[in-house]
Amino acid sequence: MDYIKLLDQIDSFVWGPPLLILLVGTGILLTLRLKLIQVFRLPMALKLIFTARNNGSGDVTSFAALCTALAATVGTGNIVGVATAVKAGGPGAIFWMWMAAFFGMATKYAEGLLAVKYRSVDANGQISGGPMYYIERGLGKKFRPLAIMFAASGVLVAFFGIGTFPQVNAIVDSCQLTLGIPNYVTAIVITLLVALVTLGGLKSIARVSSKIVPFMAIFYLFTCGYILIKFADQVPGAIQLVISSAFSGTAAAGGFLGATVMMAIRNGVARGVFSNESGLGSAPIAAAAAKTKWPAEQGLISMTGTFIDTIIICTLTGLSLVVTGVWAGDTNGAAMTQEAFTAALPGIGPVILTVGLVLFAFTTILGWNYYGERCCEYLFGVKGIKPYRIIFIGLVATGAFLKLEAIWLLADIVNGLMAIPNLIALLGLSGVVVMETNRYLEHMANRTLSADKEQAA
Repeated sequence: MDYIKLLDQIDSFVWGPPLLILLVGTGILLTLRLKLIQVFRLPMALKLIFTARNNGSGDVTSFAALCTALAATVGTGNIVGVATAVKAGGPGAIFWMWMAAFFGMATKYAEGLLAVKYRSVDANGQISGGPMYYIERGLGKKFRPLAIMFAASGVLVAFFGIGTFPQVNAIVDSCQLTLGIPNYVTAIVITLLVALVTLGGLKSIARVSSKIVPFMAIFYLFTCGYILIKFADQVPGAIQLVISSAFSGTAAAGGFLGATVMMAIRNGVARGVFSNESGLGSAPIAAAAAKTKWPAEQGLISMTGTFIDTIIICTLTGLSLVVTGVWAGDTNGAAMTQEAFTAALPGIGPVILTVGLVLFAFTTILGWNYYGERCCEYLFGVKGIKPYRIIFIGLVATGAFLKLEAIWLLADIVNGLMAIPNLIALLGLSGVVVMETNRYLEHMANRTLSADKEQAA
């Protein structure tokens, strides 16, 4: 229909080169201003995941806040999206995915820092934070329309986009194809589980995420690791192909039609941004709830989310597709990834992939439920939380039976619109990010000096 075509054109415009350049450009600027923080402070950040003191105000531990953010971030995009990017842009898309993630780590750091610095407490005594708060409280009241634009977009994405329909459809389709479970049975089970977890609020979501996210990440890591070990002789050639085709394009091979350098860049950067959500402004909503008194500390922990999501998980998916040779075949999306798993693990491969897909999709529903709730609370106050949760659960229940292309395109557009006010705030508050970073690093240096003096005494 005509309106589908119109939405598709708007979607292509919103997610066109200008927004992707703005997203990566913001990451480059922050990388320079923060003196390559994602390189020199990554070891400290990874250590903080498990050693943060959690002695500040907040609702959940820093680790739980990270798991909640990863729950929403690590989703079907890590399995399906990477395959789509490689199919359209060739193996070179993986290299540009790395580049988007590298600069995205600086962006994610700034988002986490600002989320804690400008967070608030709602009427129920629960922490509220994220771009809508650092826009209004950091940039000033005159920028409130941008904050409202972000929050409204966040609610719509949670209701009609990433938070419900694509995830529910991915779960019911994979369960039916691989395990033969009827759609309505899977839909009932998902709805009940989502209701049980989300009605308990952030602490319930964080508790479940803290258990599922580490398990699913390790489970997927070991499976892809096994594929790379089994095809170990192909790994050096695969890495060489990823790097060479990033700058020279990819020739047609098998069912693969060939790709230019621009196709590799566009698909790699877009997939990287979609996957780790750096710059979209979603993850800082969870980061704001962390128990910490140092904004920069949570910024460092948030930064590891992009590293885990893209540099580790997406890379494992991408290399698995290349070493098994399925990228050059006729399949795409989940079917391509399933083919790679089957090549390495005949018989059990599709079942393992289904388990991974279900866990990834389910935790994304939980994470986005919380994001949408905080956006709703910003717009309507605490009185809007209960109706929001009921509507969200209702949409999850119907998501298994809806395949509305128009809604998905609209959600994709609104998802892009979330990024614009967030990126404006990140650029406007970059000086604050630098100042808070220097303050924290000075504190850490003094603490180390004091500890050394005590040891010497």
